Amino acid sequence: MGEPLDVTFYGVRGSTPCPCDDNRRYGGNTSCVVLQGPGGDPIIFDLGTGLRFYGVDERCPSGPFRATALVSHLHWDHVQGLPFFTPLNCADARLDVHGPSDEGGTLEQSFDAFMTPPFFPICYRELTGRVSLHDTTEGSFNVGPAQVTALSVPHIGRTFGYRVEWNGCSVAYVSDHQQPNDDPTRVDERVLALANGVDLLIHDAQFTSEEFAERPHWGHCTVDYALEVAHQARVGELVLFHHDPAHDDDEVDELLAAARECAEVLDVDRVSAAAEGQTISLQSAGDTLAMAPPR
Repeated sequence: MGEPLDVTFYGVRGSTPCPCDDNRRYGGNTSCVVLQGPGGDPIIFDLGTGLRFYGVDERCPSGPFRATALVSHLHWDHVQGLPFFTPLNCADARLDVHGPSDEGGTLEQSFDAFMTPPFFPICYRELTGRVSLHDTTEGSFNVGPAQVTALSVPHIGRTFGYRVEWNGCSVAYVSDHQQPNDDPTRVDERVLALANGVDLLIHDAQFTSEEFAERPHWGHCTVDYALEVAHQARVGELVLFHHDPAHDDDEVDELLAAARECAEVLDVDRVSAAAEGQTISLQSAGDTLAMAPPR
């Protein structure tokens, strides 16, 4: 059995950080997921407040830090962890950030706008390490030994989902996804292209059906719709992600239990709910998949 592709969750919450006793088990930091596989530097999905906890985790590489970040979009909850990422406090640290530019300007201009006085004491260029911003278009490109595919997905503002294929394993990340209001079985073809047959689909599951009815244009989807995407794409495992800040641990438990019941009908083999500190280890085809509990 070869080295696994480890997928570790550091931020699993949507909209705003909300750590408290009621969500201690699943966590309250915003989106940040790290992929680490053989022969390459880490790949980071999103730069939410969970990024800080990755920076102080023992699993974060020591020595000169090198990594690539794939930013889904520029909403605050997906970028606000950058200035608090301690590995960038070294002069030889390097972080390449890929993401969709805003319709009004480049990725660099967007970072300049939200990480600058008076909104923040310094700009990103003043970090000790080097942060390189890359305006990314739809398509595929290589990051070390991994192949990355970026495609636009329905949300509010320009938003990417990503597919990463690394060491014979595949992961799709669709953190923010607007569910159709008129047909709960219609899935955007680009979302299906990203998720098609992946070992692991990390997908927006922010709302209950009742919440979605109250907020149908907020850019997110229900747990049931995440299951529909997993069903149509025939994924190996669905991870419910981008938990609503109002959902405590008990409610996430209930949503997960209901999702697992529905998964049997929809032929989705495995469903889990993302929890901070949890690692899912993927093996190449023919090997097993294992999950390590949060630390």
